[in-house]
Formats: sequence, C-alpha cells, structure tokens
Amino acid sequence: MASLYNTFFLEHVLIIYMENFAKKEKLKMKMKCVVIVDPELPIGLVANTASILGCSLGKAHPEINGEDTFDKNDQFYPGIVNIPIPILKADSNKINEIHRQANQYEEIEVISFVDVAKQVNNYEEYKTKLKQSTDENLNFWGICLYGSEKKVNNFNGSLPMLR
Repeated sequence: MASLYNTFFLEHVLIIYMENFAKKEKLKMKMKCVVIVDPELPIGLVANTASILGCSLGKAHPEINGEDTFDKNDQFYPGIVNIPIPILKADSNKINEIHRQANQYEEIEVISFVDVAKQVNNYEEYKTKLKQSTDENLNFWGICLYGSEKKVNNFNGSLPMLR
C-alpha cells in the first residue's frame, strides 16, 4: 500500500513540477501578437473585428495589460496593452488557412472572429449557432495569433499591414 501511495505522490509531484516548468519556459519565450483581418469587409466590420479580437486577447491574457494610471490632473486612465499588436490584412481564404495551420501549434493561441456574429441577435444565439458549426463552414473575418514569436512569424511574415 505504501508503494502505491509513494508512486501516486511522486507522479503528482512530477506533474506539478512539469506544469511549473512549462509555465516558466513560456515566460522565458519571447511572445508576439498579431491581428489579421479581411480588408474586403466594410470598414466598420474591420474595426469591430479588430476590437473584439483585442478584447478577447485581453481577457485570455490579462498579463499583457499595463497598470492603471493617472494624468497630471489626476484623471484616471485604465491600463492598456503593453505589447505591440500590429493589424495585418489577408483575404478570408488566407485567414481560414492560417487559422487551420496555426491551431496545430501548442506555442500559438488562436482567437477567431467569424461571420456567425452577424447572423444572430445576441450572445446566446451566437454560442448556439457556433456549436452547430465547424471551422470548414465558417467564414473567418479575423484572427489573433498570440504565442512564440518564432512560430507567429511563420504566419505573418508576408502579410501587409492594414492601412
């Protein structure tokens, strides 16, 4: 019985050690973020897509947000992101392709915004419709890639800035 307990204990300690090691390694890794949007969308949807992806990134990774601050007159300014987030452009087919490929890498988190949002009236309908869909039948308006700089660069190197 003691042997079984010892084995369980050692496995548990090893798992915790490995998880902490992975977290430390991720912190050592140089991180990069890019947002890629479809420039063929109306300008309002381009802006909306980029802002929604940025909000989702901030929710998933609050560590990228700077601390709150004040101006000379003591006016409050909430913290903003403290990393650069270039907005790049690619057509929807290219965005779909990048989405599929980037999702294959553990070192990259992919945040997506798809056309389902325009087909519904509220978030509950959005979730329901999305659960009935697969990425093959979704039209990606934009994606955010956040992760290892080296891996993210594989996908954004040839994409132009949105201007």
